[in-house]
Amino acid sequence: MIKLKAVFATVLAVISLNAAAQSWPQKPVRFILSLGAGSGADIGARLYADRFSRTWGQPAVVENRPGGDGVIAINAVIAARDDHTFLWGPTANFVAHPYTLDRMPYDPKELVPVARVSGTVVTLAVPASMNVASLKDFFAQAKQQSGKMNWATAVTMTDVILEGFLKSSGIDMAHVRYKDTVSAVNDLIENRIQFYSAAYAIVRPQAQAGRIKLLAVQARNRVPGLDLPTVSELGFPGLNFEGLVGIMAARSSGVSNAVRDRIAADVKKVSADPQVAERLAATAQLNIPGNAEEFAASIEEQVAHLAASAKLLGMKPKQ
Repeated sequence: MIKLKAVFATVLAVISLNAAAQSWPQKPVRFILSLGAGSGADIGARLYADRFSRTWGQPAVVENRPGGDGVIAINAVIAARDDHTFLWGPTANFVAHPYTLDRMPYDPKELVPVARVSGTVVTLAVPASMNVASLKDFFAQAKQQSGKMNWATAVTMTDVILEGFLKSSGIDMAHVRYKDTVSAVNDLIENRIQFYSAAYAIVRPQAQAGRIKLLAVQARNRVPGLDLPTVSELGFPGLNFEGLVGIMAARSSGVSNAVRDRIAADVKKVSADPQVAERLAATAQLNIPGNAEEFAASIEEQVAHLAASAKLLGMKPKQ
């Protein structure tokens, strides 16, 4: 009899949670984005927010809070203490923080995966004026011209990955840091930097105009519609970088697992819309929706890859 009561209690609890999830949201939902307007993630977030607004019966709005390598957006979500406020953006903004920040300005345990949305296509580019036929050819030239070439990336995590690869390969190149991607692309065109790792959306216009040359995609699998080999198939798996973009919640917000499951399910529904898939592809994003568990597993894989690169550089997490 006692066991039967326990079963009934569990069933009622599940029903209650599901009912709560179905009644959510009760007010506008905010997605705080760690990047500026016009970025691939921003375009994707607004695309999904529009569909969510129709499905949820409440406005879903996107707020851009760029800066601080994602810290500004992360702290805004945590400070909200609201189960209607979420972080939207690339995981690369926070995965590298234990290695790159002297002091963590937030508790990493506060970030809870909700749903994986997309993957940013990241490419490796060189100036069109360079006589380079392949990625292997470029690295051979870089070794021959030791200390004479410069490189840059668009996000902190790829800084660590690329620097670790160069060190392990015995290639001496200077790292140039930029506050904006426009300056980096312009310097690449003018051959002031010779190697640039950045989202395809950033470099595509100049690549199509023939001002820069793309050598590879930093991914395990080829990107549909993009005739470029992957770093893995070219023999450089250490340069792989999965540009994960997803939705995170603050643990202190009290968001329930049922609500997280509902958001993830709605992400998958929106992702199945051919118009959405087409728009994601147009902004150089892979359509890879996933639930909280799948997103968490992808992040863990990214963390392990970063840790391996950091180890090559003698870097240890500060937190």
